[in-house]
Amino acid sequence: MSAEATNSVTPGPMPGAVSGPVTPTAPRRKARPRIDLRRLGRAALLGPASRDRLPDAISHVVDAHRAHHPDADLEPLRRAYVLAESSHRGQMRKSGEPYITHPLAVTLILAELGAETTTLTASLLHDTVEDTDVTLDQVGEQFGEEVRYLVDGVTKLEKVDYGAAAEPETFRKMLVATGNDVRVMSIKLADRLHNMRTLGVMRPEKQERIAKVTRDVLIPLAERLGVQALKTELEDLVFAILRPEEYEHTRELIVRNAARADDPLAEVADEVRTVLREADIPAEVLIRPRHFVSVHRVSRKRGRLRGSDFGRLLVLVNEDADCYGVLGELHTCMTPVVSEFKDFIAVPKFNLYQSLHTAVSRDDGQVVEVLIRTHQMHKVAEAGVVALGNPYAPAPDDPADGERVDPTRPGWLSRLLDWQEAAPDPDHFWSTLREDLAQDREITVFRPDGGTLGLPDGATCVDAAYAQYGEDAHACIGARVNGRLATLSTVLKDGDTVQLLMGQDPASEPSREWLEHAHTPAARIAIQRWLAAHPAQAEAQRTDVQEDRRAEERTAARRPVTAEASAPDGPAPEQAAVRPAGGNVLTDRPGTIVRLAGCCTPVRPDEITGFAVRGGAVTVHRVECAAVGRMKDGGRTEVDVRWGDATECRVTLVAESFVRPHLLADLTEAMALEGAEIVSATVEPPTQQQVRHTYTVQLPDAAHLPALMRAMRNVAGVYDVTRAQPQTQGG
Repeated sequence: MSAEATNSVTPGPMPGAVSGPVTPTAPRRKARPRIDLRRLGRAALLGPASRDRLPDAISHVVDAHRAHHPDADLEPLRRAYVLAESSHRGQMRKSGEPYITHPLAVTLILAELGAETTTLTASLLHDTVEDTDVTLDQVGEQFGEEVRYLVDGVTKLEKVDYGAAAEPETFRKMLVATGNDVRVMSIKLADRLHNMRTLGVMRPEKQERIAKVTRDVLIPLAERLGVQALKTELEDLVFAILRPEEYEHTRELIVRNAARADDPLAEVADEVRTVLREADIPAEVLIRPRHFVSVHRVSRKRGRLRGSDFGRLLVLVNEDADCYGVLGELHTCMTPVVSEFKDFIAVPKFNLYQSLHTAVSRDDGQVVEVLIRTHQMHKVAEAGVVALGNPYAPAPDDPADGERVDPTRPGWLSRLLDWQEAAPDPDHFWSTLREDLAQDREITVFRPDGGTLGLPDGATCVDAAYAQYGEDAHACIGARVNGRLATLSTVLKDGDTVQLLMGQDPASEPSREWLEHAHTPAARIAIQRWLAAHPAQAEAQRTDVQEDRRAEERTAARRPVTAEASAPDGPAPEQAAVRPAGGNVLTDRPGTIVRLAGCCTPVRPDEITGFAVRGGAVTVHRVECAAVGRMKDGGRTEVDVRWGDATECRVTLVAESFVRPHLLADLTEAMALEGAEIVSATVEPPTQQQVRHTYTVQLPDAAHLPALMRAMRNVAGVYDVTRAQPQTQGG
């Protein structure tokens, strides 16, 4: 209930303005003063005005609304205020002010952010259904179904306990309502901001409880909705309550910096204005002070703060192209810090944020961060979804079909609607959501087709697969990251290009081990749903994983060493059994034992050479084998060898594959169908979801070898098949 509020904990920034400390030398736009609640209260007590003029109590709301929407119809606001004032008449806040001052203040916050008329109308009425005799049906009759829907959504939010004992199903319904219309959460966030501003009247333990809920749930939601103006002020208010000593220390740092005689930010701002004026680029250059939490984070990261650490420069231009023009001029005329450059215009953040980020270095070593964006980008950066107006209204030329369409909904909300439907139960949805909200950074990865995927920081290829393919990702067998083969457990970085390798089997099974590498709700829920629906296969997988891990422990993850790496003149003992015979190779030394080298397994028509080894035998290698050079350098005697007339051959092949059930059976079946007789095989313990198979096979004809290797590569999960190669040391 929103009646829990009065005196301010700490003076916060005005609604909709950039929050944080103000540097005295920084040029600022003229700001509207904070509304005096007592004056609003006196105006409210006078009752509704006549029909031909708006009540004095909402004149500030109207002024702010007209600044963003000069042609807006103000009649719904007048009627909403009249209904809200009459309904709440007699109700008082704990500060002693008329209760109507609360919905007025919430509506003013949204008006400053640029919310459209329908949102403001619902905001004025947001507590009427919960706290007065007004019904939803009455709201719908007087203001239409859209306002009714918003008021109903906010009313449900008021009943939600966001703490540890929250009812998961209630919270799930609340988020579904938010996903279907983001304006519901916009009103709730503004409501919480006003209550946080006026939380001082509460008992300290209640202040702390509300602040923790705001920190854990509502601030992350504000971040995902892109409403930075609300998020930053909420962060500062929570900071003041939960960490008062650190807050006070940060405040002292800000006050001390504001008293400085010189201001490096102002000096660089003047330089930037001069550069852009000479380049004939129309731009507005502002100093954007950091808010309290931001200053605190920078101080912990850098230690002693310098003047340029207390704020950033904001350059506002008219066109997208001008953003890059400004960037070019700054990097040409000043010393850029290249590592600080980020382009969120070409690749917007998941919450619609767009801007260019760069930094320039001063002669004294101070670094000044610069944000470059258009005026429209800035509006969205500050207000997020609130600045989108009514994203659900059909375009004027499009016939309304009764369905809401939101082409600009942030990606996180779109994903939320998808995976909440797939969650097996509300408790799982709630716990998964809490984990997702704890992610404070999102990365963007690219698909080969040029598309992008928004993922939380720390996401893996498993997450990318389910983000792109949904439950079809069960068939994923591997990935290429930036062109290189990678396991599904590979952690992705911002800007990576990810190509997902999909198997062809429609009955493909996800691996239980994928859960260890899945960070997104979509991936975890899809995998868990499959495991729950296929208990027998899930149990078999669990047993297989345990056996694999026991085998890996027994072998200490030791890979067999190839012969030429350990003993250039003969086979290693454990590999002797797999060395192919040399009966198909002829030499001019009658009676000499001839062996085909296991390191390169030559077959007809490879060009070959031989070397005499201990015991009078001759080892035959392919000419391009790396061991040939080592033997020549070692003084080994080279022997002329040639292929005989027989077509039969033995060859050792190495198959690299991703781990999946039944892979070994499918691979050996494919080899048998090609007429290959498996003489011996070695399958190493899996590492990082990859497994290496080594097969020595007998073929009726060496000409069959290319077809055999193609058949092996076509087995789902196998990404490469090669002839055995020697391991080299030191290059």
